[in-house]
Amino acid sequence: MSRKTDIVVIGGGVIGASITYYLSKRGKKVILVEKKDFAFGSSGACDQMIFLQTKNPGIHLELAIESKKMYKNLEKELNHPIEFQTIGGMVLIETEDQMRVMKEFVKRQKETGLNVEILDIKDGTKIQEGLSPDLVGTTYSPDDAHVNSLELIKGYIKKAVTFGAEVLVNTEVIGIRTKNGKVKGVETTKGTIGCEVLVNAAGSWAPVIGEMIGLDLPIRPRRGQIILTEEVPPYIKHDIISANYITAKYSLDRSFDNDVLGKLGVGLAISQNHRGNIFIGATREFAGYNTETTREGIRRILKHAGKLIPGIVNFNIIRTFAGLRPYTPDGLPIIGYVDEVEGFFIAAGHEGDGICLSPVTGKIVSELIIDGKTFIDAKLLNLNRFRHLT
Repeated sequence: MSRKTDIVVIGGGVIGASITYYLSKRGKKVILVEKKDFAFGSSGACDQMIFLQTKNPGIHLELAIESKKMYKNLEKELNHPIEFQTIGGMVLIETEDQMRVMKEFVKRQKETGLNVEILDIKDGTKIQEGLSPDLVGTTYSPDDAHVNSLELIKGYIKKAVTFGAEVLVNTEVIGIRTKNGKVKGVETTKGTIGCEVLVNAAGSWAPVIGEMIGLDLPIRPRRGQIILTEEVPPYIKHDIISANYITAKYSLDRSFDNDVLGKLGVGLAISQNHRGNIFIGATREFAGYNTETTREGIRRILKHAGKLIPGIVNFNIIRTFAGLRPYTPDGLPIIGYVDEVEGFFIAAGHEGDGICLSPVTGKIVSELIIDGKTFIDAKLLNLNRFRHLT
């Protein structure tokens, strides 16, 4: 196989699929290359949340709010059922120290434009039954949502194909062709593909692709262990996380609960899909590329979940699994061209926000590649931001 296209996108997860869709929609010839199958990595081993409250106030939250706006019409746009639903979300607060931190966090989120408030536990229980009476309080935002990530990827790919995109699964990129400092194509296990632009959307494996041009990317895999219950009647009315989830993600105050956080970074994240299965997670561990679940990780997740929502431990577990979040030091994705090789573009490092930010990422990437500009200050997401820290 030897062929040529405008753009090659590496990675068949939700970010690569979104980018392929938005680029092909605007008339670019795109070939998406995935070494295994769609959603084989992080996008197929995650929960379903589009949780705006987990985003740091500022550009991170601004991106999430814009992405949520795009989600409202996405199912119709893709002509594919993605099970998108605005269901609202809560952050459970266990201690007065957490309340102090969350009050400031919520204050800054409201300044960024999020509709969110803090409730005492009595009012919180009115909108979500089963919460522990020992909780100090909870936040609530009606804007949080969720979506079926697998159907979302299917929708992106199917629609991209109607615009002329090609998709190659079970095809691994093994080299990058360059000439005079410019991208000229990729070498794969099924032949070469010539291109002028290469988008590295390989998620946790983005550093492996970066190494092919001598690029050291500050992205590390961060394992998240998740539990899935049997189908049960409606129980979780709103997507739920704990304040420990926020601290595990951003290290705001590690004194919250060291027994829960520890090296596993446990922060409660619970949602129920439309079939009735409940997702219960998650850990945030630096365990390399190991995607196995552990007795200790699952035990701590369940212990924490039972402490905050006691009745949840009565449901049967049908599956445990783990995925790898592509972590960056500042919690923001890396999006933009690199200086080292002309035509080499990065769109990776979304950590646990790939599902939430997939529409806006596709939009940003397509605008930067086609128009040379986008609606935000692209320098804030460029790889160079890490080079200016010293």
